[in-house]
Amino acid sequence: MIDRRALLATGAAALAVPALAGAPLQAQAPASLHALALAKGLLFGSAIPATPVMRRGSAEADAYLAVIAAECGALVCENEMKWPALRPNATDFTFGQADAIVDYAAAHNMKMRGHTLLWHHPQWFPDWLTNHDFGSRPASEAERILTTHIRRVCARYPQVVSWDVINEAVDADTGELRETSLSKAMGHAVLDVAFHTAREAAPNAQLIYNDYMSWEAGHERHRAGVMRLLEGFRARGVPIDGLGVQSHIGSGNADNSVGFDTAQETEWSRFIDEAVGMGLKLEITEFDVHDKNLPADPVVRDREVAALGRRYLDLMLDYPQLHTVMAWGMTDRYTWLQGRWPREDGLPKRPTPYDADFRAKPLRQAMADAFQAAAPRPPLV
Repeated sequence: MIDRRALLATGAAALAVPALAGAPLQAQAPASLHALALAKGLLFGSAIPATPVMRRGSAEADAYLAVIAAECGALVCENEMKWPALRPNATDFTFGQADAIVDYAAAHNMKMRGHTLLWHHPQWFPDWLTNHDFGSRPASEAERILTTHIRRVCARYPQVVSWDVINEAVDADTGELRETSLSKAMGHAVLDVAFHTAREAAPNAQLIYNDYMSWEAGHERHRAGVMRLLEGFRARGVPIDGLGVQSHIGSGNADNSVGFDTAQETEWSRFIDEAVGMGLKLEITEFDVHDKNLPADPVVRDREVAALGRRYLDLMLDYPQLHTVMAWGMTDRYTWLQGRWPREDGLPKRPTPYDADFRAKPLRQAMADAFQAAAPRPPLV
């Protein structure tokens, strides 16, 4: 019987690792990122869009999925579990694309992360929720909508090992909590209710607050606001297990970013120390290295991306509370950054471990080296 996973892994390695070009067929493939991470008690995986999963059978989709199968031990839906994808209106759910990714993960013995039960950002609410009439008892109606959504989604996906319960509730510029139609109806208790409901609906999953506060200059208010939120959760007995650190590092998470490496490592370490000091676990949930402000030369870009990625991972992996590392895409062909904040020279970006032709880049080796150098930790059960 053919082991499809082994076949895909071998195919991906031969296709994607340049060092194997022209090597004899019996050459051993390098250890996967998943295997290297697992050896240290870590879970490694990637975000994936539904597109390649739904287009299996095409050369491009199959090449990408070969990389995913070879390298990953976990998947997370890029957009398919967010409210705009799941909730076309106030009464219906559309699970088809999320189901396809979850089924693919199960078929390849991969774990699933869940992203996200509530993206508390008005820009990313579905229109119907932004404009919903909450009636004469707005707090009760808002709570009904929220808890119904969380219970239904968690019941659909009991295999999810970790949920981003709340995503991006803190305004990056002010450090204050964002206002949405739900918080206007029921106050910021909406955040606590989301966690309590998730604990009831997914008692075995890790419950995470996820945000893009960064180690880079300009995120000082964002970090302070997230810390206040975490402190409030702890003081109120909110059932939160960990902090999700998105880790979109490099040229920033905005169009007006300047420079490539503006890391404030001392301040960042202080922030992470405070988070783990509360007893919170850590997850790197959306790792990539934005190369917008690097020179055009791909060799230079790849070298700088790999160096910064390694430095960041080494710092984060020094924390034994870190147990999960998720790339936000494994290939430059499928990365959200291609469509956001274009480079001035118009060239494609190179922020992920594999290029647009599914060949491994220096960032992939940097990630492998960081996992190998990390101290072992007990795996999260």
